[in-house]
Amino acid sequence: MKGTLESYQRVDQLVQPLPPVKWPRTPGWRPQPKENPHNAWYWRTEITGAPSGKLHGKTVAIKDNVAVAGVPMMNGSRVLEGYIPEYDATIVTRILDAGGIIKGKSVCEDLCMSGSSFTSATGPVLNAHDNARSSAGSSTGSGTLLALKEVDLAIGGDQGGSIRLPAAWSGVVGHKPTHGLVPYTGCVPMDITIDHIGPMARTVADTALMLEVLAGFDGGLDPRQPPNLTVPEYTSQLTGDLSGMRVGLLREGFGLVTSEADVDDMVREAAHKLTSAGATVDEVSVPLHYPDGTHIWNAVAIQGCTQIMVERDGVGVGWKGFYPTSMVDALARGYNSRANDMSVTLKLLTLLGEYLNKNYGNRYYAKGQNLGRALTKAYNEALDTHDVLMMPTVPYKPVKLPDGDASISEMCHQALGLIHNTCPFNVTGHPGLSINAGFSQGLPVGMMIVGRHFDDATVLKVGHAFEKIRDSNS
Repeated sequence: MKGTLESYQRVDQLVQPLPPVKWPRTPGWRPQPKENPHNAWYWRTEITGAPSGKLHGKTVAIKDNVAVAGVPMMNGSRVLEGYIPEYDATIVTRILDAGGIIKGKSVCEDLCMSGSSFTSATGPVLNAHDNARSSAGSSTGSGTLLALKEVDLAIGGDQGGSIRLPAAWSGVVGHKPTHGLVPYTGCVPMDITIDHIGPMARTVADTALMLEVLAGFDGGLDPRQPPNLTVPEYTSQLTGDLSGMRVGLLREGFGLVTSEADVDDMVREAAHKLTSAGATVDEVSVPLHYPDGTHIWNAVAIQGCTQIMVERDGVGVGWKGFYPTSMVDALARGYNSRANDMSVTLKLLTLLGEYLNKNYGNRYYAKGQNLGRALTKAYNEALDTHDVLMMPTVPYKPVKLPDGDASISEMCHQALGLIHNTCPFNVTGHPGLSINAGFSQGLPVGMMIVGRHFDDATVLKVGHAFEKIRDSNS
């Protein structure tokens, strides 16, 4: 083996290409509790980019699963604590090139493997509308900071709903783009087939503006992206006129086991208001959506995330693009030394993934991916007759954060029980936007709008039309 090992020694000596770090910055600071009462900030910065551009003067929070060079990155977990990347994620460079101001890193759940807001190693993130309740996740801090008006824009990541869930429970806008539209380069992956990164804001117009900046091919660094991407001017299509559009209320997205009647009713009523903008609203059925959509996601996500995040140190192998070697090293060290510090829910999912790997190999992951094609076909058939599908983002209102006496079962249900309407679209890659439909009992209710692949413009257009109707009646 000696001769072969010389290759590895030589590879260690060679300098690898990294994504550029174009804009100067200081490391920033960890905020004190008095300046972070909702625990939504992980790290604070003041990074300015170009003196002009589409985002000039706009303040931005970056989810802490996204690399910002020279700024600590924890991804909500003790496993990665102390890591400082030496590269900027592609979307960070694009934000700064467009004149955005990065105000810091927002807290996320432990390795992003939770839809609630209590598993981060830095403590629970509090809902902006009720401090005793969850803000949902895993982009927990991003949703809360927007609701508190501490920033204009935020980045969220989404593998099972983690942009749309906190948008729903914070009463803001969150858009999961079509899979591959926005480059994931420089973000901590979970499984490349379900990884999405995208914009969050308080208005659809700002969400669309940010998507214009983020979207587009990044030169082959991200294997999720097709090379022939074109990015329209999303903001120019926000006319408010939906004449001729057909909106389908997804029957299987309502009346779930966990659904609350006031949430279902509010979303139905909100959707029907689009008729005043010229749309036709009726019901459409995709029987595979629930509960099978969740079952298919589980088969893909649990084994995929266990293998990519834990066994292969957050990256995996077998694809062309940018591999963040310093993060790979940091995760490998962290899993070896800090695995016991992972959240209860993350430990259980990791154990389940390992059990499946050892006893069944990749059988269920493979079958889940194959069934994902059937699920995609089913949604596409519904979208052949309708321009968008609509349903509650989360079938119930924000719940109280678990206390110290909560059982493991209760914590797992709260962490993963709210994703039934969102997670199937991570498997299929369809774009989905969550917008506030209104408030019930003082708590925000999210409405999700889903569209055809790479037709994010129509999803945003419908969201903007509803926003205008909602705000004109408030």
